Amino acid sequence: MPVEPAVTAEVSPEAAFGRELRRLRHERGWSLEALGAKVGYSGTMVGYFERAERPVPESFVPIVENVLGSGGKLAALWQEMDPRHPQKWFRRWPKIEAAARTIRSWEPLLVPGLLQTEGYARAVLRGIPGATEEEVEELLTVRLQRQGIFSGRTPPMYTALMDEGVLHRPIGGATVMRGQLEHLLALMDHPRFTVQIVPLEAAVTTGLLGGFAIAQLSEGRYWAYLESASDGQVTDHLDEIHAISLKYDTIRAWAHPVHVTKEVVREAMVRYEP
Repeated sequence: MPVEPAVTAEVSPEAAFGRELRRLRHERGWSLEALGAKVGYSGTMVGYFERAERPVPESFVPIVENVLGSGGKLAALWQEMDPRHPQKWFRRWPKIEAAARTIRSWEPLLVPGLLQTEGYARAVLRGIPGATEEEVEELLTVRLQRQGIFSGRTPPMYTALMDEGVLHRPIGGATVMRGQLEHLLALMDHPRFTVQIVPLEAAVTTGLLGGFAIAQLSEGRYWAYLESASDGQVTDHLDEIHAISLKYDTIRAWAHPVHVTKEVVREAMVRYEP
């Protein structure tokens, strides 16, 4: 029987689920058709699930868990697919964040998701066209769970560059913004966080078309994600990583040092006083 490679940051949750499903089936010596007959699906459909060629319905998971006795592992892997997230391209990124040693981000419009308070994140997610309150709360839970990487045993070093306009865009209103800026100041006192503001008067145009982040994993491999108005991209292509890194270095060259950034944030807080 072939040995399945370990699940790493570049393996999608769908592929990881399929590999574990196949491993458990092989462990019992069952064919696709045999397992399908036990769970009420065709062998062909089970094969699709194993090859990550079809979305796995939620109703399938408890049935196959019971039949294969996976001890909750398949359910946990299915949760990582996060079918609630509307942007399928993004699903790989939280896994990369969790494995990263360092993360460098640039945001021209909003506070980065990993640094957002609950109130700020909720206000941002309510801006998704057509999103119901229930969907907003589900997405909020996912976003806040991503921040759990900083409470682990080996949290990444995180550097956030933001345009000064982010401080003056009243997302969620005055109370929410004041709480968000207070949160940024608190993070800046933590040794694993660096926050720098790019001043408006710098008139930097690099990076204004969208935010991005660069993550370095423990084995030295780099990944990046890029935002756009309609879609996004997660990549590990060296040419793209190099181009994004050059953009990041260009933007950071114009950023305030940390001690100046703190004063800029404090000054911005004044406009959100009660």
